[in-house]
Amino acid sequence: MDLTTPALLFPAISLLLLAYTNRFLVLAQLIRQLHSQRQTNTDMVIRQISNLRTRLALIKAMQGMGVLSFLLCAMSMLFIFVKLTLPAEWIFAISLLLLVLSLLCSLLEIAISTKAIEIELEDLEIMVEDKKR
Repeated sequence: MDLTTPALLFPAISLLLLAYTNRFLVLAQLIRQLHSQRQTNTDMVIRQISNLRTRLALIKAMQGMGVLSFLLCAMSMLFIFVKLTLPAEWIFAISLLLLVLSLLCSLLEIAISTKAIEIELEDLEIMVEDKKR
């Protein structure tokens, strides 16, 4: 393994962290919007709160593992630079593992996000049905 191998992950991890930050900002905005509206449809809000807490925890885990992956990738490059090849390879392997775990958390968060949209759609259907009556 040479210095360019872990260096290839730097742009990918950076873009991934940017995407995770955007997901966090959208989620924070949604939470603030729900809080400011104080909607009367408490059933829908209660169902969303659990969903939002889970998504928030997943985004925190995604970001944490992404940052650790980035740091370990940098450490791996340092170890390669000082000719400590075996530790560099192990650290790089752990970095890759953290990156994969981060992506799996991201996939789960997307699935939960889709459920949140389904809850919104159910609420919208109920409102339309009520207006028809």
